[in-house]
Amino acid sequence: MASSSSSSSGTASPCGACRFLRRKCTHDCIFAPYFGSEQGPAKFAAIHKVFGASNVSKLLLQIPPHDRPEAVATIAYEAQARIQDPVYGCVAHIFTLQQQVAFLQAQLMEAKAHLAQNLVTSHNNIENIFESAQIMMNMQENTKQKGVFFPSLS
Repeated sequence: MASSSSSSSGTASPCGACRFLRRKCTHDCIFAPYFGSEQGPAKFAAIHKVFGASNVSKLLLQIPPHDRPEAVATIAYEAQARIQDPVYGCVAHIFTLQQQVAFLQAQLMEAKAHLAQNLVTSHNNIENIFESAQIMMNMQENTKQKGVFFPSLS
């Protein structure tokens, strides 16, 4: 937060909002803590264009001081989103993110199903191998008893 309020002699620079509005920045300026003199004018321009300075100052006065920085960040984000998409604003971005989440959840479910199928297939293959080995061992035992020789499994 920049030192952006004017002193009585006018040596300090105005905050970004007051600079954009071309007005004198007072010591109790509601915008000064949130719009520094350097990047503030550009940031405030979008907010002013979408919501208006008066509306934003009224809104900020109704919010507890400890919540204002987050409110300003949210207002700035919504203003930029409204400039990019005047109809939907940030809702378009939220909708896009929701679609991405749904797509990724579907991919995850598909991958889980594929993994489960592979596990079942692997388990069946292992059972078949053990059954075959058991049959071969039984055949060897039977043939040893009858005197017929089979090569060992090992």
